[in-house]
Amino acid sequence: MKALLRWLGLVVLALVALQLFFVARIALMAWVDPESTTFQRSEIWAQVASKGDVRWRQQWLPYAQISDHLKRAVIAAEDGSFVTHDGVDWNAIEKAWERNAQAEAQIARAQARAPDKPVRTPRIRGGSTITQQLAKNLLLSGERTLLRKGQEFVLTVLLEQLLPKQRILEIYLNSVEWGDGVFGAEAAAQHYFRKPAARLSPQEAARLAVMLPAPKRFEKTPGSAYLAGRTRTILARMGSAELP
Repeated sequence: MKALLRWLGLVVLALVALQLFFVARIALMAWVDPESTTFQRSEIWAQVASKGDVRWRQQWLPYAQISDHLKRAVIAAEDGSFVTHDGVDWNAIEKAWERNAQAEAQIARAQARAPDKPVRTPRIRGGSTITQQLAKNLLLSGERTLLRKGQEFVLTVLLEQLLPKQRILEIYLNSVEWGDGVFGAEAAAQHYFRKPAARLSPQEAARLAVMLPAPKRFEKTPGSAYLAGRTRTILARMGSAELP
């Protein structure tokens, strides 16, 4: 029994130490730009394993040097209530659950009607905020477990408590993936439009924002009808997107 209690105590101590480490890392980001994220490092290893070399383009920009069009486009596409929520958009999560439940019901009905016919899987929506996405990419692995999801929630709260919204968006826009080895707004603007991120037009910004859920796929299919249609939708929403 004593051995079990000692083991549990060590586990709790390790968890507390890990949280304190995360607190220190995030607090430091108020002044120091992160050199890389956990997601970026995993992508580098994947490139080395598959290609034998590293293709990584990233150039950090201060918040003021990133086009407001891109900021509005990303908020409109990824997290419309970014400025007002506390890190988690519970309404968006509820709506995502409802849409996913409806999608699963559609699959079940289609399979019941034609058991031998392949069923097209609808897109599953997550409802994650910009802060949640940053928490996941910045400090966590890509595994999908309840423990990792719980840690993501803790990191989301820490990010919101320790950093202002403007800094959260700045870090996100400088580190998010926009293609194979393309990270951050400046690298994306140069890669797709051969111009600085400060000079992106509203339509260019909207197009980049639409790519975020699947940047590698859209990088290979730049002329897709979905990309063009979704770009027009985000372009129409950008005027109501509130900036921090």
